[in-house]
Amino acid sequence: MTLFLMALGMLLTTVVLLGLAGFLVFAERRVLGLLQNRHGPNRLGPFGIGQALADALKLMSKENFVPAFADPVLYRAAPVLVAFSALASFAVVPLDRGFSWAGDWNIGLLFILAMSSLNAYGVFLGGWASGSKFALLGAVRAVAQLVSYELPLGLALLAVVLLSGSLSLNGIVQAQWMPYIVLQPLGFVIFLIAGVAETHRLPFDLPEAESELVAGFNTEYGGMRFGYFFLGEYLGLTLIAVLAAALYLGGWHGPWLPGWIWMLIKTFAVIFIFFWLRASLPRPRYDQLMALGWKILLPLSLLNLLCTAFAAALWRLG
Repeated sequence: MTLFLMALGMLLTTVVLLGLAGFLVFAERRVLGLLQNRHGPNRLGPFGIGQALADALKLMSKENFVPAFADPVLYRAAPVLVAFSALASFAVVPLDRGFSWAGDWNIGLLFILAMSSLNAYGVFLGGWASGSKFALLGAVRAVAQLVSYELPLGLALLAVVLLSGSLSLNGIVQAQWMPYIVLQPLGFVIFLIAGVAETHRLPFDLPEAESELVAGFNTEYGGMRFGYFFLGEYLGLTLIAVLAAALYLGGWHGPWLPGWIWMLIKTFAVIFIFFWLRASLPRPRYDQLMALGWKILLPLSLLNLLCTAFAAALWRLG
């Protein structure tokens, strides 16, 4: 019975996340329109929400074909791997006190990092298996970017683990007698910047630079195979926002309202920051992007980790 309820919960979570990804596309367009003083989608349906449904129908109705020069097996597997890596990570995300679909795992944070790392394999396989030079260049860029920014992101999270003494997401949230953003402001900024780069969001969407690489690693994809890459991007954005809410903003802790509502409020607040960054910042050059990761964020994350370890040791000795 427990396994049945867990499977049913995961199915419902998948359906909700698929709908959430479509809603975020619409919400981002509306927010970008407001922030950039222009019209967003406002013609199709109330407030233009029918535009997201029309885009989904367009993707589902397009022909799924495999280019003659592509590797057929890997070409088909790559987008599924990207979407799966994002969906699987939500299994251990706590929505409320002690509640997550797959239970409270003692290594929940490691599981999320492992699942999110599969995204790099999916992106590279998609670019390489397409048999296109533009897709291959975009895939190489994407993997280099992911490897470069996973290091500072992981070190920022390691500082949180040192403070809480746990790899369980529930344990980390429960250990926050005050939100860790107060104790880890530098770690939070590093996590957000690395999260933007990990999800290939503007201004760090260099693997998909349309002006240089047509569309990057997904140039040769169409229909729902392209939709899976798109889905993986928005689910990755949501995952980074949920982790920021749980690890730095106190998770479900908050007055008056139920815990899951606080979790949603904090998650959507972080998502709005991602939208704001996209509307405000220009795209850097690729060498500037890599320099930021290796020359600035990595040393800062190491410094933050050392200071956190020193402070935690003093706290426990005192």
